[in-house]
Amino acid sequence: MADFLGMMKQAAQLKSRMEALQAEMDRIEVEGQAGNGMVAVRLSAKGDMRGITIDASLMKADEKDMLEDLVIAAHADAKRNAEAVMQEKMKDMTGGMSLPGLT
Repeated sequence: MADFLGMMKQAAQLKSRMEALQAEMDRIEVEGQAGNGMVAVRLSAKGDMRGITIDASLMKADEKDMLEDLVIAAHADAKRNAEAVMQEKMKDMTGGMSLPGLT
C-alpha cells in the first residue's frame, strides 16, 4: 500500500510540473527564418504564432510566390525549433526517461 501511495504522490508531482511546463512553453518564444533571414516567424514554444517579419525588398508583386514559400519555410523552421525546446524541457523534467505521449 505504501508503494501505491508513493506512486500517487509522484503522479501528483508530475502533474504539477507538467502544468508549470505548459505555462513556461507559452512564455518561451522561438524564431524560424527563411531566405537568409528575409522572412522570420516567431512562435511560442507551444506553436502559437506571435509575429512575422518580412524584408521590404520582398514586397513586390512579382515576388509574391517566393514570399509565400518563404513564409511557409520560416514557419516550419520555427515549428521545428519549438518542438526541440519542448523535447529538451520534457527531457529535463523527466530526467531523460521517455514517457509515452509526452514527447
